[in-house]
Amino acid sequence: MGDACGIGPEIIAKLFRGAQGAGCVMLGDVGVMRRAAAFTGGMLAVARVEHTAQAFDVPPNCVPVLQVEGLPGDLLAAPVGRVDARAGAAAAACIARAVELARAGEISAIVTAPIHKEALAAAGVGYPGHTEMLQALAAPGTEPPPVRMMLANDELRTVLVTIHMSLRRAIDAVTFDAVLETIRIAHRSAARWGMPAPRIGVAGLNPHAGEGGLFGDEELRIIGPAIAAARADGIDASGPFAPDTVFMRARDVAGHPGEFDIVVAMTHDHGLIPVKYLGVEHGVNVTLGLPFVRTSPDHGTAFDIAGTGRADASSLAAALRMARRLISG
Repeated sequence: MGDACGIGPEIIAKLFRGAQGAGCVMLGDVGVMRRAAAFTGGMLAVARVEHTAQAFDVPPNCVPVLQVEGLPGDLLAAPVGRVDARAGAAAAACIARAVELARAGEISAIVTAPIHKEALAAAGVGYPGHTEMLQALAAPGTEPPPVRMMLANDELRTVLVTIHMSLRRAIDAVTFDAVLETIRIAHRSAARWGMPAPRIGVAGLNPHAGEGGLFGDEELRIIGPAIAAARADGIDASGPFAPDTVFMRARDVAGHPGEFDIVVAMTHDHGLIPVKYLGVEHGVNVTLGLPFVRTSPDHGTAFDIAGTGRADASSLAAALRMARRLISG
């Protein structure tokens, strides 16, 4: 469901107005989903189901909702378009329930609607975002699996070494082990979408990839050696390349492949700005390294338009298509 006060329920409603939602079940709150149906024009049935398999029994233009237990009783009182702890708590509960179902084999993939990090924090949730929460819940009682965020569209795929932390901390987190592990995860994960030998271009951290150490030496001390180690493993990785040009070199334009199938970027904004600039309606966030498939749209809760019915469901639809592709791949 995502954040109940954001556009997540609305874009889910739009998804189920056609055949795109067939075979899916919405984890969340029936009341929130009925409100979202009203926001997006009404004439959309919302049915409470008791088991995930019942998602296949509902008629067209109907949203099957598996009511998540333990949601705040006054969730509908949380104001639409505002940060609210009740919405944060509900979003976290839905994520946890989805992971339980995935681990039990009752669902094939998780597609998450946007959450709001301030709402999570207000609810006392100890994770800064989806990725960290999914990582922690994936294998309780064991060492969390190493995961990475990938943002992808039809033109570009970017995998990140660091994600939700300050830029000062992120620079310190760019280590030999972190870079090498990111390249390895990207390489392994590519096989899931039919690319067993991806060409991986690795972006530098500093302007001009450090210019031989003039603008920083992380490329010489850390990134370059990690690329060399990956190549020793048989991975087609190259770089480090200047981060202001490597994305253009990797871009698939009008069906003409770029030089690289995947770009590994050192920090969150380095990697995500190029993909989002190509259009958030096309982007998909994929968490690599989990024992189950998880995708999401590449936009946020859009509080400024929540409740208006104007939210575009294209990115959510792309996330669902990607999830189905990864399941079948």
